[in-house]
Amino acid sequence: MALDGAFLLAVKQELEPLVGGRIDKIHQPSKEEIIINMRTRTDNAKLLISVSAGSARIHITNARIENPKVPPMFCMLLRKHLGCGRLLAVRQDGLERILYLDFETVNELGDVVIITLAAEMMGRFSNLIIINENGKIIDSLKRIDAATGCERLVLPGMTYSPPPRDDRLNFLIADEKDMAERISAQRGKSVDKSLIGVFEGLSPVLAREWIFRACEGRDITCEELDEAAVSAIIREIKATRDRFFGGKRVYTVLREPDGSYKDFCFEDIRQYGSLMTNSYYESAGETLDRFYSERDRTARMKQRYQDLFRLLNNTYERILRRTENQRQELKISEERDILKLKGDLISANMYALEKGMTKFTCTNFYDENGADITIELDPRLTPSQNMQKYYSGYRKADTAEKRLKEQISQGETELKYIDSVSDALSRAETEEDVNVLREELTEQGYIRAPRTKQKLQKSAPPLEFTSPDGYKILVGRNNRQNDQLTCKLAEKTDIWLHTKDITGSHVIIRTEGTTPPDETILYAASVAAAHSRAKDSAQVPVDYVPVKFVKKPGGAKPGMVIFTNNRTVYVKPLE
Repeated sequence: MALDGAFLLAVKQELEPLVGGRIDKIHQPSKEEIIINMRTRTDNAKLLISVSAGSARIHITNARIENPKVPPMFCMLLRKHLGCGRLLAVRQDGLERILYLDFETVNELGDVVIITLAAEMMGRFSNLIIINENGKIIDSLKRIDAATGCERLVLPGMTYSPPPRDDRLNFLIADEKDMAERISAQRGKSVDKSLIGVFEGLSPVLAREWIFRACEGRDITCEELDEAAVSAIIREIKATRDRFFGGKRVYTVLREPDGSYKDFCFEDIRQYGSLMTNSYYESAGETLDRFYSERDRTARMKQRYQDLFRLLNNTYERILRRTENQRQELKISEERDILKLKGDLISANMYALEKGMTKFTCTNFYDENGADITIELDPRLTPSQNMQKYYSGYRKADTAEKRLKEQISQGETELKYIDSVSDALSRAETEEDVNVLREELTEQGYIRAPRTKQKLQKSAPPLEFTSPDGYKILVGRNNRQNDQLTCKLAEKTDIWLHTKDITGSHVIIRTEGTTPPDETILYAASVAAAHSRAKDSAQVPVDYVPVKFVKKPGGAKPGMVIFTNNRTVYVKPLE
């Protein structure tokens, strides 16, 4: 899944139109990400550089990424040295996974200097290094000293040297004879690993694809690589080269059946057959943006708001344990009738009892067969007091059952509410979205209110979609907005949708007094499924009903409503 050298070359070609443009802004949204806003004569672009081990990449992005209120030190250093710098060149050495961005800028003395950013896209060794005009390292996003055990040190003041480079071929320009000799000489490895050892900057998925096409899906070992097999592999390599330079690249993203992202490439990948779903994009940047943006957004939100996720998780578990204990108590209290029975039998046999008895046996006249029953007695109490003790236990159990049923019902409602907030938090896109959820939890008593009164956060407007038939569809972002959307904004004739027995957003179809076609209802249902806890499921049940049949009970928690006259459809969540 690592960004390979050939794909990085495609990215480089897409960045070349930025040459001559100037830096407008620099941000650092997370520890290992840098955003550089570039302004050219014709357009503006947002350049993302990530050196995260699992998602190292560089490309133009359209993703909306929230920036911290206080910029980190490395971001301030970049602003100091690059300022309004002008991009002079984007360089790559062969198919090495490093892009060099040369900027012309002005230093503190007013002299024009060249500052280079070295974006090293090498998995867990990825780094972003600032280099001055003399080749000295100003600083890096990840400092590498002797304590890390690495031979190559990356520290301020040292001369920059690129990572060690193996003697491997560039498959985009290599001679056919050289390729055949190198491939034929490989022994003792799998064929795909052998190809990775022969060619620089080659991803495993592309190596496997060449073998799959050359051998028509057959598994083959290095020992089975005869002249015909080697020629077939080279033929596929040359075909990839022709498509790469001929403008026929097929930017592909592979997704597993559960919707998770598996891999990407600039070639159409066929080796997985029906086990994977292929999606196609127009450019390398768009491919990387699509592949990483959703996964990184979720990870970034969890990193920033881990305390809120932890609070919701702990609260949910605490309520769940309490509710389970109450259910156990309720089960015990349901045996209260036996207490009343024993009290009645003591009353009926009072004449035969004396103080000091520990138990007595009598006929159970409530039993159809008239079976005998043994009743335990407290020897310290009189028969009358023993009778009152059983009656008192019965009354307590009867009262407890009523209270426990109410408490269990409240606990189940709380669990649904906490789950709904957790679901909304997992789909939050901005810091404002999360702050609205914090305020909601504070109002409900789950978070202690701050001592100083703070200004209420203004939530972003509801999400808006348009059905294929032209109907407007609104989606609530959180429980507060769900209430506002359903109880205030929606008309009685609008259609309300929600996933059946699954936490999610309220969805409204604005009908304008008309009857929406089935296609619109199915589309809105797929939108509701996508904005719910079941967004990764294959089939999701969604209830829909006119808004006039939806009511909010007095005192109900935010987002909680009741409804009648509903119908249910099963849909696949909208991507």
